[in-house]
Amino acid sequence: MTKILYLHGFASSADSTKAKVLESFVKKNTSSTKIFIPNIDNNIKNAYQQIEEIIKTESPSSIIGSSLGGFFGTYFSEKYDLLCVNINPAIPPIDMSEYLGENQNYSTGEKFVIDKDQLDWLDLMNKKIRSLKKHQNFMTLVQSGDEVLDYKLAIQYFCATQIEVTFGGNHSFEDFESHIPKILNFLNMH
Repeated sequence: MTKILYLHGFASSADSTKAKVLESFVKKNTSSTKIFIPNIDNNIKNAYQQIEEIIKTESPSSIIGSSLGGFFGTYFSEKYDLLCVNINPAIPPIDMSEYLGENQNYSTGEKFVIDKDQLDWLDLMNKKIRSLKKHQNFMTLVQSGDEVLDYKLAIQYFCATQIEVTFGGNHSFEDFESHIPKILNFLNMH
């Protein structure tokens, strides 16, 4: 059984559109693949520990990450030598100081706080993945119309990896479903 870990973006949930589309596609089209789509904790340190625990207990062979989930995916892919597909990823050095204080999860409505301790933890993560070491493990999909993250920065960061740029689109990644077959092909799930 092949296992994929899907990591959603900041202040999102396992009920995000991409997560549901991916889960449905995998269930319909692959019989030997299991996908894990956890609700990632809003607290950055707790999210780190949660993802670490999932990787240790479930042993996924790959990670798919969106936005902040792409940052986490990149970090853990480098740490555990896993294949990783990122969709409009946040890249180091990620600065979330604008979220210092109270926030609200877009998907669940839950209120949460980002504090300096979490930002310091993020800085430690940034330093560990300032530059990639295992370029062959990454596929990155970006859309130039991303209104949240600058797609050109992702292209620079992932320059020695497999990258696909779609002109137009948005941060949610329009027409995501049409990209799933090539994602699964990259992850060796035919």
